[in-house]
Amino acid sequence: MRRFVVCIAGVLAAIAGPSGAFADSVAPAFLSGKSPFMRVYGPSQPPYGYVRFCESHPTDCAPQRIEDVRFQPTPERLSELDEVNRWANHAIAPATDQEIYNVSEYWTYPVDRGDCEDYALLKQKVLLERGWPKSSLLLTVVRDEKGEGHAVLTARTAQGDFVLDNKVDDVRLWNNSGYYFIMRQSYLDPRVWVSLDPNDRAVPDAIAGVREGQ
Repeated sequence: MRRFVVCIAGVLAAIAGPSGAFADSVAPAFLSGKSPFMRVYGPSQPPYGYVRFCESHPTDCAPQRIEDVRFQPTPERLSELDEVNRWANHAIAPATDQEIYNVSEYWTYPVDRGDCEDYALLKQKVLLERGWPKSSLLLTVVRDEKGEGHAVLTARTAQGDFVLDNKVDDVRLWNNSGYYFIMRQSYLDPRVWVSLDPNDRAVPDAIAGVREGQ
């Protein structure tokens, strides 16, 4: 039962759009392409919980100096992804926002309990403290194997986009996760979110703060 907590109820409302509709089935990740690098399709609305998080943690949401090339981690750096993912997964007990805060959606750094976005925020914070560039650590929203909203941390590197997930201890490339990827932070500005959904026809061709192939 560990770490299998349904979360992101508020995010689902945000990504569904005005009609509240989204794809009924979850496509395997490989259907979005076999490249180890995610493709961006345009802008997306930031999750409500993340917007509220930034209101209370403005410094943590501020952009840093942006590198035009993907981060090239050493083998030791890549090992840190696995180490931090496993540590957080076992240090934090799974619990819903309703159970902890008596609200349906609340993004924050967990102390001893949290849900999926809290795990992702904690992993991002720890890796930043270890010297990872902010543009390489991106909060990401997916549909999981059950079609439910879920948040993970994506590590954007020259070797590919790796997923740090509270459901599994192993760090995997995004296209080997089995998830349907919906949106994530822009590496240019963490306050901007971009669409990863090829079926999202509502997005324009370009947006300030988004670059092709990011």
